[in-house]
Amino acid sequence: MQLAALGSGGVLLFSQCSKPNSLWRFFTNAEAQLMDAVADQLIPPDEWPGGRESGVTNFIDKQLVGPYVRFQEKYRKGLKAVQNSCETMYFMKFEKLSSVEQISFIEKMEAGELSKTLWTEVTDREFFNLIRDHSMQAFYGSSRQGGNKNNISYKMLQLDYPLIIGQNRYKT
Repeated sequence: MQLAALGSGGVLLFSQCSKPNSLWRFFTNAEAQLMDAVADQLIPPDEWPGGRESGVTNFIDKQLVGPYVRFQEKYRKGLKAVQNSCETMYFMKFEKLSSVEQISFIEKMEAGELSKTLWTEVTDREFFNLIRDHSMQAFYGSSRQGGNKNNISYKMLQLDYPLIIGQNRYKT
C-alpha cells in the first residue's frame, strides 16, 4: 500500500516537472512576453524601471497559482483576446506594435471600445481593470510577493523598506 502511494505521488511530481520549458508557474512563455509588454505600457519606464523590469509579470504569475487562482480563466481568455484583437486590427502581435499603437490599443481596451466579437469570454474593460489593478499591486506592493523587484517603487517614493512586524520589537 505504501509503495503504491509513493509511486503515484512520484508520477504526479514528475508530471509537474515535465512542464514544457516554461520559466513560469501559470503563464506560457508567449503570455509572459505579452504581459511584460502590457506592464510596460501601464507602468512605463522613465528614470525608474517600468512594469517589466519591476517584476509585474512575475508577481501576477505567482499570484495566479495562489491567491488569484480564481482569475486564471480570465487571464487566459483576456490575453488571448488581446492578441486576437491586435492581429485583427494591426496584423501583428501586441508586443510588436509601436509604443504609440500599444497605448492607443490599451486606451480602447480601457474604454471598452474593442470589437465585441473578439471579447466574448471576458469584456475588454473588465480585463483592463483586472490587469491594471494587479499591475499596480505588483509595482507598489511588497517584493516578498514577487513584484516590486529591488523595492523600486519604495525607492522611487523615497519610502523606507517596511519592516516585518516583530523585527523591531526586540531591539535593546
